[in-house]
Amino acid sequence: MKIINVAVVGTGFIGPAHIEALRRLPNIKVAALCEATAELAREKADQLGIERAYTFDELLKQDDISCIHICTPNFLHYSQSKAALLAGKHVVCEKPLATKIEEAEELVKIAKEKGLVNAVHFNLRYYPLVRQMKTMREKGDLGTIYSVMGSYLQDWLFLQNDYNWRLEPDKSGDSRAVADIGSHLLDVIEYVTGLKIVEVMADFSTVHKTRLKPKKRVETYSNVTLSADDYDEIPINTEDHANVLLRFDNGNKGVVTVSQVAAGRKNRLNVEISGSKSNLEWNSEKPNEVWLGKRETANQVLMKDPSLVYAEAASLVSFPGGHNEGFPDTSKQLFKEVYAAVAAGKQPEKPSFPTFADGLRELLICERIIESNKKQAWVKI
Repeated sequence: MKIINVAVVGTGFIGPAHIEALRRLPNIKVAALCEATAELAREKADQLGIERAYTFDELLKQDDISCIHICTPNFLHYSQSKAALLAGKHVVCEKPLATKIEEAEELVKIAKEKGLVNAVHFNLRYYPLVRQMKTMREKGDLGTIYSVMGSYLQDWLFLQNDYNWRLEPDKSGDSRAVADIGSHLLDVIEYVTGLKIVEVMADFSTVHKTRLKPKKRVETYSNVTLSADDYDEIPINTEDHANVLLRFDNGNKGVVTVSQVAAGRKNRLNVEISGSKSNLEWNSEKPNEVWLGKRETANQVLMKDPSLVYAEAASLVSFPGGHNEGFPDTSKQLFKEVYAAVAAGKQPEKPSFPTFADGLRELLICERIIESNKKQAWVKI
């Protein structure tokens, strides 16, 4: 088995999550870590048990690194992904792929011209029961899809003194809640239903018009307590909460709500799909069960079990029924498919994993949602 050397760029919340998932694949070695400065890169590499540490420019010169994972703030995704592709590296990028549609289009073009493997980390597709719902739809178990209701709720920005770089448009882009977690929800909806969103009507709200920004570095999801003198009050002009009406290409409708200020909701993606034969409902905080709704017979709850789900879903299951799998397993399963392509040396003609083209698609939808909120009108995708 040939070992593939990989580097990860960025060490916030998601970078170490990539590292942990990559280390669970037998043919992958996380050989290098990259940060903004050589000193920080070395510090983080030592903490994470990674031998080599580089700045980004130094990393690109390492001929033995086959693939680079971009896990930095949003505004760096385009420039770093482009540089990695031009250096001949396969790329796995966090979402969003870029902060501008033209940038994402350029990345799709470069990746195609180079023939390099390209993927976007829409890992929530890789819960086994999300794949099960998709397969049920493909096999006709749902019938014609009538409507979709979805939400993605978190509370990590519930308080005025909750702060993160995602609150700053120059680093994150013009949308926050929709771009950050709404993109996952919308990707799951199109992935499971096979429908395309063709028109949107959005309404945003910013609960905290100003927030308290810490004067010293505080890592995301940490519980560090600061004094009043340790903050600056700054204006906020991205959304804490959003409601979006959807129209699909089959003529039917949907609605989604996204919030980062929903107390007690830690990371709750919920989707309910109503079809002419049955309903499906799935919740990411209870990822090992899916509710099946019926009119003429009893409702059911399907538990994750490789002996009970379709073969397509069973391919994402690593443990027997009753042995729960969760968020870390989704990245492992996504990377397993990505690195099969890396081992082959090229992007498949019909990739099973989310690609740069999928990243462009979600960025386009997000841009139209922003436009709809500004116009307070329906906007076509």
